[in-house]
Amino acid sequence: MYTENDIKYFAERGIATEEIDRQIDCYKKGFPYLAIVRPATANDGIRCLSEEEINKYAQKYANEADNMSIVKFVPASGAASRMFKDLFVFASEYNNTPEQKQKFNDPTNPARRFIDNIDRFAFYDNLQKIVYGKYGKSVKEMLQDHKPRELVESVISKDGLNYGNLPKGLIEFHRYKNTSRTPVEEHIAEGIQYAKSGKDVKIHFTVSPEHLGFFTAFVDKARISFEEKFDCKLDISFSTQKAFTDTVAVDDNNEIFRNDDGTPLFRPAGHGSLIENLNDIDARIIFIKTIDNVVPDSRKAATVKYKMALAGYLLKTKENIADYIKVLENNPTTQQLDETYVFITKKLCCEFDESFLNLPDSEKAQVMLAKLRRPLRICGMVKNEGEPGGGPFWTKNSDGTTSLQIVESSQINKDDPKSAEIASKATHFNPVDLVCDVTDCEGNKYDLRNYTDPQTGFISHKSKNGRNLKSIERPGLWNGAMSDWITIFVEVPIETFSPVKTVLDLLREQHQ
Repeated sequence: MYTENDIKYFAERGIATEEIDRQIDCYKKGFPYLAIVRPATANDGIRCLSEEEINKYAQKYANEADNMSIVKFVPASGAASRMFKDLFVFASEYNNTPEQKQKFNDPTNPARRFIDNIDRFAFYDNLQKIVYGKYGKSVKEMLQDHKPRELVESVISKDGLNYGNLPKGLIEFHRYKNTSRTPVEEHIAEGIQYAKSGKDVKIHFTVSPEHLGFFTAFVDKARISFEEKFDCKLDISFSTQKAFTDTVAVDDNNEIFRNDDGTPLFRPAGHGSLIENLNDIDARIIFIKTIDNVVPDSRKAATVKYKMALAGYLLKTKENIADYIKVLENNPTTQQLDETYVFITKKLCCEFDESFLNLPDSEKAQVMLAKLRRPLRICGMVKNEGEPGGGPFWTKNSDGTTSLQIVESSQINKDDPKSAEIASKATHFNPVDLVCDVTDCEGNKYDLRNYTDPQTGFISHKSKNGRNLKSIERPGLWNGAMSDWITIFVEVPIETFSPVKTVLDLLREQHQ
């Protein structure tokens, strides 16, 4: 099936032929849907902390943070091209004909909304400089001359702001009195407030290889001003998705899709592959948040407060886990086993099947120890108000247990009436707001690769040079890649979630 050159090519990428076999088998058989049991809802899988508890846990974290290794981890590989998709379409189609002018003048047209509000964007001042340099006119004069396409091109093109080719993390999002900030800068400013141990603030961004140079150059310039302003020491690092996590593409017959030079085509397999990058992080506590979910300083208070509360709740839960592990390791009584069972099922949201109750006490202790000796994550969940994002569900696991998972819509069989009904009753969604403890009770790091579900994924259909292809994508880092973690959901307010998926999202109140 594979040529000698194929095998050599696989080896150069660090991929064993057995892994290629497994991937091709997935193409042939497909990925199973997750067996969702019920949605996680308030007080049934989602903790609703009181204001008193929020303050208590936030204070606990504040008291202990200086004695721990902490990192803020930000997946930032997204290109801004998606953010400006509607503007690309407009620039390619608009030709000043009466038909195009009429289409543009529709107030619901994204390009029209962009032009009408152009002075409200944080990059407006820099756009002014670009436009004046290119056309010798101000933006206002360009608008008077009916030059919307030229203005749009000045934002997205390489001879303009080049936003269509930059990573989303380096787009100016927010305007301040004398400056503006990108998402990278906002994450730094935010991380300084809760991901700080002593004066040390460690932030790690995962980026695309083609954008690495942009990021490092930008951060080198920005670091000094933040350190001076906040009296801290910033340790900002970067990594790219590892080549061996890419998946081989196939054609419609599930044969390896080959490039023009005959080599197999590999494609990045999505955020789930970042478990390798996360596994390399040398820290106990890791905060995870996506690159485009940031707000200006005036609106950061709620985010910081709840991040600290989630972290404090994580620390308290870890202390409880350590206590129960000690009990189980020292010939527990039946009463102690029962108490541990209640803790695991009620507090850690891991439900056992009936067969567990019939096990001898010694086996019960071993089964529960295995459930306690895992990485721990506390995940913020927001009430569903129409925002995009996966959702929290109780799901059935291969070992017979039922536990909490963050589930993407692609992982749910909508053709199954029962699954569709369960999905329709979901009350919350995942804003990607995680605090993780990746060490055991002795402080040793877990190998996070041992707690994934390799059967989690989906097949996407694409094309290259007019030829159909299929590729495997792994759901987000917080889905299948964390499938076997101890998972606890906590409700957080909507004001902690302000994603920017399109440029028009920057016109929302929370970004102004």
